[in-house]
Amino acid sequence: MKTLCWMVSLLGVWLTAAGNNPKVPDKDRYGFYLTGNRTYTRIPFQLHSNLILVPVKINTSDTLYFILDTGVSATIITDPAAIRNQKLKFSRKVKITGAGEGNQLTASVAIDNHISMGGMQAAHQNIVVLDDDVLKLSEYVGVPVHGIFGYEVFDNFVVSIDFTAREIILMQPRKYKYRKSKGDRYPITIQDTKPYLDVMAVVDGDRTMPLRVVLDTGAGHALLLDRTRDPEALPLPEKVIRAQLGRGLNGVINGSMGRIEKIKLGRYELKNILASFPDSISFGMKLVNAPERQGNVGCELLRRFRVTFNYQERYIVLKPVRRLMKESFEHDMSGLELKAKGERFRNYYIDKIIDGSPADMAGLREGDELMFINNNPAGEMTISDIYKLLQKGEGKEITLLVRRSGQIVIAQFALKRLI
Repeated sequence: MKTLCWMVSLLGVWLTAAGNNPKVPDKDRYGFYLTGNRTYTRIPFQLHSNLILVPVKINTSDTLYFILDTGVSATIITDPAAIRNQKLKFSRKVKITGAGEGNQLTASVAIDNHISMGGMQAAHQNIVVLDDDVLKLSEYVGVPVHGIFGYEVFDNFVVSIDFTAREIILMQPRKYKYRKSKGDRYPITIQDTKPYLDVMAVVDGDRTMPLRVVLDTGAGHALLLDRTRDPEALPLPEKVIRAQLGRGLNGVINGSMGRIEKIKLGRYELKNILASFPDSISFGMKLVNAPERQGNVGCELLRRFRVTFNYQERYIVLKPVRRLMKESFEHDMSGLELKAKGERFRNYYIDKIIDGSPADMAGLREGDELMFINNNPAGEMTISDIYKLLQKGEGKEITLLVRRSGQIVIAQFALKRLI
C-alpha cells in the first residue's frame, strides 16, 4: 500500500479552541462543538490508501475532503482552487516545514472561518491556505483531496474510529465513560499536538527494544522507524528494498523497507511487520527539534483495531478486529508506482518502476497509461483497488494493457514478493 506521512510544524500559526458549552446557542459559539447540544455524532469516512478522508465544508463551500490527522496542528487547505469562490480574510503569510526532501511551503492564514463536518461545527477559526497545490495529493490518493486537519477535533472530543464501519464517532468528553468491553486502555502523552504511545516494542529473537511512537492517522504505512538519531539501536533488517515511502508536506520521503520479526503493542503481538526506514535528509533532519521518539504507527496497523482517542484524559482504547489481526502485512508485488490524472482521477499513469521488479522485467515504462488490468477497465477501479490487486497473491498472473505514445502495449508478469 502506498503511503503518505505528515510531520508538520507551522511558524506563527495558531488556531482558536474553545470548550463545549451546552448553554450557549450554536450561533454564538466559538471553537469546536456539536450542534443542538448533542452528546455525540457519527460521521462516515472514506478510506483510500489507508488514509481517512472526511467530508468538510469551509464557510459556504461545497463538500471538500480532508485527511483526518491525529497531530496536524492547523486546518490546512492543500488545494487552494477548492475555495477560490470563498471570500476569505487573509491576515499574514507563513512557511510550513514538514517531512520530505523539498523546500518549505508558503501559505496564507485566513481568519474567522466556519468549519463543519456532519454534526460537528467550528466557529471563528483560522485556516492555512497553501499558495499552490504543490503536493498534488489527489494524484497519489486517486480521489479528490482538498486539505488536512485533525488536532483540534481530537483535542475537543473523544474520537472513536471504526475502520470496519467506515465511520468516526465524536463524543462529548464529559459524557464518555470507559468500560473494559470497549477494549484495552493505554496511556498516551500529547506533545507538540501529537499523541505519543510508550507501550510498543520491537522483538528480535531474545532482544526486546521499547519504542516511543506517534499514533499517526495521517500516515498510510504500518510502522515507520527513525534510525537517524541512533542507527545502532535500530539496525536495518537483513533484507530491504529502496522505495519511495510516501509524501510529506515538503515532498517525497525516500528510504528503505524491510520486515520486522515481531512487535508488541500493549498485550497484542503482530508478526512479520512491514517497516519503513526514512532517509535522514527526508525525515530526521527536518524534525531535529521534535520530542524524542523512535517512529510512528500509521493506519495500515491501526485499521486492525477500533481505536478511541481521549486526548483530554490522555489515553487510547484499542479493540482488535479478529479477522484483520490475522491479515498479513503486504507491499506491492509488481514494482509499480502510479499517479492518477483526469477530472475524476481515474486515468492512471506509471510514475515509477523498481529496477528488477516484475513490472520492469515485463518491459513497462514510466509514463505508460494503464488501460486494462486482467481484462478489467482501469478507469472503473480506484487507485486503492489497483494497489490491493498488486499486493496480494504471490505468483498470480497479471496482464496489463497500456498506451504508450499512441500505441497499445501488452505486458504480462507474475506477482513476486519483493520484500
